[in-house]
Amino acid sequence: MSKVLFEERDGIAIVTINRPERLNACDFETYGLLADAWARFRDDPKLRVAILTGSGERAFCAGSDIKSNYAENRAAEEPVNRLFPVLATMTKPIIAAIHGHCNGGGLEQALACDMRVASTNAQFGLGEVRLGLLPGGGGTQRLPRLIPLGRALELLYTGSRIGAEEAWRLGLVDHLVPPERVLAKSVEIAGEICKSAPLAVEKIREAALGGLDLTLEEGLALEARNFLFLRDTEDSVEGAQAFAEKRAPVWRGR
Repeated sequence: MSKVLFEERDGIAIVTINRPERLNACDFETYGLLADAWARFRDDPKLRVAILTGSGERAFCAGSDIKSNYAENRAAEEPVNRLFPVLATMTKPIIAAIHGHCNGGGLEQALACDMRVASTNAQFGLGEVRLGLLPGGGGTQRLPRLIPLGRALELLYTGSRIGAEEAWRLGLVDHLVPPERVLAKSVEIAGEICKSAPLAVEKIREAALGGLDLTLEEGLALEARNFLFLRDTEDSVEGAQAFAEKRAPVWRGR
C-alpha cells in the first residue's frame, strides 16, 4: 500500500498521508511522494481544488518520523527539501482536513494550505524546539502571520500543544466540525469553489495571498491588473451570459 494516496473526484484531488500505524508521520519517502502528488495536482488542469488529510482515526499527521529519518543518511533528506517549495508554487486552493494529531511537519503542511477544517478532537503543536531544532517547513513564518504574535511565539518557544477549540478561537482553523464530518465539510467547500471560474479563483488567490507582502497601494495595483486580465477572458463573457440566461456557466479556463 502506498504511503500517499491520490484520489480524483469531480475536479477535486484528495491527497491522503497513509501511514496510520505511525500516526501518519512522514519519513523521507513519504515527503517525496507528497511532493510528487502536489506536482501532479498543480499540473493537471482538470483538477481545481485539493484536500490534504490523513488515514485512520488518530492523526492528520504527527510530523516527521524522527526514528526513521534520523536512522538514514542526512543526504536522504532531499525529499523534505522538495515538498514545501512545490507547495509554494501552487496556483490552486488546498484545504487541510484535520483530525487528531497535527504536529510538527504535519502542522506546517496544514499551514501551507489555503484553509483548514478541523475536527473537535484535533490537537496542534510545533515541538521542534524540544529537539534542539526549529520548524523548518515554514512554521516560524506562517504561524505568526495567521494567529496573534504572542501566542505564536509561545507555541514556537515551548513546543506546547493546543486543542481544537483554542485553535479555532485563535484563527488557526477556519471550521470546527465533529470528526465524522471533517472530510465531508472539506469536500463541500471544494465543491463550492469548483462552481467558480478557474482563472478567477487563480487570480483572486494571487491577489489576496500575494498582496499580504505588499503595501496597500501595491496590492490594489495587483488587484487592478488581475481584474483587467480577467475582464478579457472567455470565462468572463460566459459568466455574464450564463447569469443573464439564468443557467449554470460552463467554464473553459480561458
